[in-house]
Amino acid sequence: MKPYVMETDFSDLKLVKRGKVRDIYDLGDTLLMVMSDRISAFDVIMPNPVPGKGRVLTQISLFWFEAMRSLIENHVVASDVADYPEACQPYAEDLFERSMVVRKAEPLPIECVVRGYISGSGWKSYQKSGDICGIKLPPGLEESDRLEDPIFTPSTKEELGQHDINIDFAAAADMVGSDMAEKVRQISIDIYKKGAEIANEKGIIIADTKFEFGLIDNKLILIDEVLTPDSSRFWPKDTYLPGGPQKSYDKQYLRDYLISIEWDKNPPAPNLPDDVIENTIQKYEEALAQLTGR
Repeated sequence: MKPYVMETDFSDLKLVKRGKVRDIYDLGDTLLMVMSDRISAFDVIMPNPVPGKGRVLTQISLFWFEAMRSLIENHVVASDVADYPEACQPYAEDLFERSMVVRKAEPLPIECVVRGYISGSGWKSYQKSGDICGIKLPPGLEESDRLEDPIFTPSTKEELGQHDINIDFAAAADMVGSDMAEKVRQISIDIYKKGAEIANEKGIIIADTKFEFGLIDNKLILIDEVLTPDSSRFWPKDTYLPGGPQKSYDKQYLRDYLISIEWDKNPPAPNLPDDVIENTIQKYEEALAQLTGR
């Protein structure tokens, strides 16, 4: 097994997209999705890999895809390389535990964000205007406070290197249609609530997260990744104390480091010190162990 995978180059397969983290290949009726060890922050890819990160995120996503089957179908066809098409077998070493074969879906053009606690860009918006994405919140909330009910705060999906933009529900409805916007709002909140309950039992608070959905024959399914430290804020339950930032099992540690060196959040990103890389993967692995026992 290779120490890390920064980028894949499967010459016999058709590369269709190289995203911030995932490399996606067209297998004909299905897609091969490979989770690299790239890491991004503030929508910019860092120059250094975080070895093992892709495997951790894949295993966490698979755990949640299975847990959410009672709520919504997902796009996973196979995650064991032995079950992949023959064309994938020469690349088995790169694919091991960091890949999935998935159904092709038409992705919705919005990120479906759910917040159960007030943090990050939501906290900044609340401080400025008392609302998040047009949703008015009670006065007097502190940073990291739990919200009475989770809220749906969508965002746009911008091109690689561009920052996603928070939008209100009306703007999301303009992009996907009012019926679909209502549908994804409800299922996003349902998935978040179930995930938060499961994680809470394992000592993790899921403060917020984002989901992606797609359509297959006009049927809504869950795609991409689910409730990972890349797409969510994971806080240790035993140290949670509202009134400021929290300890975390997620990318916030990396964001905090980048803020501390006063990087302007625009490419090119700075090189990451070894200790920042090591601490980042340690936090991701702790999340995997607590959630799944692996």
